[in-house]
Amino acid sequence: MYKILEKTQFSEKVFKFRIEAPEMARHAHAGQFLMVRANETGERVPFTFADWNPEEGWVEFIFMVIGKTTEMLSTYEAGDAIQDVTGPLGQPTEMGEGRWAVIGGGVGLAIAFPVARQLKATGHEVHAIMGARTKDLLLLEEQFRSVLDDEHLHITTDDGSYGEKGVVTAPLERLLQEKKVDHVFCVGPVPMMKFSALTAEKYNTPIIASLNPIMVDGTGMCGCCRVEVGGETKFACVDGPDFDATKVDWNDLRARQAAYLTEEGQSLKAYEETRCACHR
Repeated sequence: MYKILEKTQFSEKVFKFRIEAPEMARHAHAGQFLMVRANETGERVPFTFADWNPEEGWVEFIFMVIGKTTEMLSTYEAGDAIQDVTGPLGQPTEMGEGRWAVIGGGVGLAIAFPVARQLKATGHEVHAIMGARTKDLLLLEEQFRSVLDDEHLHITTDDGSYGEKGVVTAPLERLLQEKKVDHVFCVGPVPMMKFSALTAEKYNTPIIASLNPIMVDGTGMCGCCRVEVGGETKFACVDGPDFDATKVDWNDLRARQAAYLTEEGQSLKAYEETRCACHR
């Protein structure tokens, strides 16, 4: 059992948990993830490390309520316990020499932040591009500002409610045109990563994408997280989650992500009906 030390609610559907996990905190690296099972009958779901502290013995992850498990987790409070947490899993993000643009969209900002922080801590020049649909859905701005100055922080919102109106590829293209970055890291919705990759490729700039296919065990046994990269089948949980974004088959990834939408909807509906019955 893993005790929830702190719960933070960013918006109606976005939450952060800090959990007690000293051994995990000692071995975590930027870009890696953990698998969570809420209770004895729950499914295993992956979340990327948003932060960790080996001295204090905790790790953090951020999630958005989109299905049964995340709906269930959103009802947990500080002091409650999660049944199982396994990690760190996956390969840490490789951070080559040079100047970097780190792009995060939506909940993907939880993955982008530790990458940007680690790059900055190891002496790299870093530009962070933060994207969200609206101002209210922009995550971790305070944390990004704690490591980057205004010149190196670029914020976009789809509706123009904060920062620059538009999508993350606009500031990315400016940085590439001005030759201010040598590498790009991106994480977020599939369309965002796809068009970030196309933009970087246009300027012959290497770009890494942190992929988020459906996972079951997180150790390479089930094969559920298959992704097509450069014409080869890879497992995101053990070969990734980071891959050369210019080689990813984005259409295949998007189709795999949507493979169980019907079943997920049915599961969420059944869970909500059970909860309602219990509260009558």
